[in-house]
Amino acid sequence: MSLGKSTVIIKIGALLLIGLFILIIYVSNPKIFTGLWQVLISGNMQETIEYIKSFGSLAMIVSFFLGVFVNLIGFPPAVIFSAANALVFGIFQGILLSWIAETVGVTLSFLLLRFLFRDVAEKIIAQHASLKRIDSFSGKDGFKVMLIARTLPYFPSGVLNALGAVSQITLFDYVLSSLIGKLPSTALEAMIGHDALTAGENPKRLLLGVSVTVILIVGYWLYNNRKKKVKVKFTSSCRISNMNDEENSIAIDEKAKQIEEDKVKKL
Repeated sequence: MSLGKSTVIIKIGALLLIGLFILIIYVSNPKIFTGLWQVLISGNMQETIEYIKSFGSLAMIVSFFLGVFVNLIGFPPAVIFSAANALVFGIFQGILLSWIAETVGVTLSFLLLRFLFRDVAEKIIAQHASLKRIDSFSGKDGFKVMLIARTLPYFPSGVLNALGAVSQITLFDYVLSSLIGKLPSTALEAMIGHDALTAGENPKRLLLGVSVTVILIVGYWLYNNRKKKVKVKFTSSCRISNMNDEENSIAIDEKAKQIEEDKVKKL
């Protein structure tokens, strides 16, 4: 059996095991999925809070696995659960719970997506020079790029999971950048969500949270634009340099040819 076929069989087997695990949970307690599905599609903060509270003493454990699951599949936005955790368990505990759960979730998503799709991505990348350069860049500067992107509040987590999985970024760099970057973004999302529903308690903190979020997003936009301009300028200078090298080479060839012709005339 070829290596390619073996890989496909392993991937199918892994997906079947995941499906079996989900089926076992559903058979053991169908209400878990019924309530969870309702919460996921509603996106309603109050329903999410009531769903978490309904588990009583196990609420924190259930909320942790809920955060992991949401970040694993990339739907719905984890910000709903970050804010709900802050409202149910308090600001500090809610942020800590959401931060750890989100980091674990995006790591599992990265591992699953890389296992399933990295080899396919490599075949596509190998056929395009531009994609090769981007892929190489993702390996060298992947930590910095992922760290900046993770720091941004409300940035779609699923997109970063997928981009990270098909890039050359190492698992260590991905986990560390996500762990560090997720802390400020999760904290801001949780505090803004909490204070938006309890605005009368601490309006100054709500204003501060919104202001910091806007500064981070605008700062990233400016940084990204500046980076693009530098890249265009560098590319243009390289082209000019290449053109000058070609012109110099042609001039040298013509000069050598002229010298040879002069020698022949003298003979």
